[in-house]
Amino acid sequence: MFLSGTKQRALATCFSLLAEDLNEREIRERMGQATLALFRADHFASYIWNAPSGCFAQPVAIHMDPANLQRYEAWYQYRDPITFALQSRRHATLVSEVMPRRDFLKTEFFNDFLARDGLHWGINLHAFDGNEALGDLRIWRGRSGNEFTAHDKQLLDLIEPAFAAALRRARRSLPAQAPARLPLAALSRREMEVARCVCRGLTDKEIARELAIALPSVRTYLQRLFDKLGVHRRAGLAQLAERLH
Repeated sequence: MFLSGTKQRALATCFSLLAEDLNEREIRERMGQATLALFRADHFASYIWNAPSGCFAQPVAIHMDPANLQRYEAWYQYRDPITFALQSRRHATLVSEVMPRRDFLKTEFFNDFLARDGLHWGINLHAFDGNEALGDLRIWRGRSGNEFTAHDKQLLDLIEPAFAAALRRARRSLPAQAPARLPLAALSRREMEVARCVCRGLTDKEIARELAIALPSVRTYLQRLFDKLGVHRRAGLAQLAERLH
């Protein structure tokens, strides 16, 4: 497989970060940036399939409107004609391989969801540990881009074993103790500040103003708190108020 010097460096970046000690969300966030560079793509999203609730959850996205992603999570993922077919392939797959492009461009999913953010040409990789879904990479180019190629599929399949191994490692390294016993020393100073704001009942926008940070950063810190403390909602953080003061 011939690779230009630029592609070699981008691929090396992917393998290097997948060897680091990162949590699940950090792996998907950093792989998003790395794969956009590797494939000269424009948009990225990643989810983890939650079998008990029957939906894709824990979103990570680059160059996508948060409001549009909320529409996906509330509505369009249940009317998604491609992702389950892509997921079932268990290897890198072009969107056009699971639905003819002329049919795809006529769908509500494309016209009312994807096209809002300019997503036109897609390739997906879904990682598994046996039958357990670990996470995915959804990489897209815009209207002015080109279809992904067989060479792109080979590159993404080359990454898959390391991507899956990194996610397995992150999942297995989660603390075994009950969340309430997790030492607060595991939190960074900024995470503690965000957690205290949540305990005071502040909204994301209010937290951003109070701490003078961007709104997306607030949401990143919240997700890291959820991951570290083993809680899934703001109410769970609020229950830790006494320990955070």
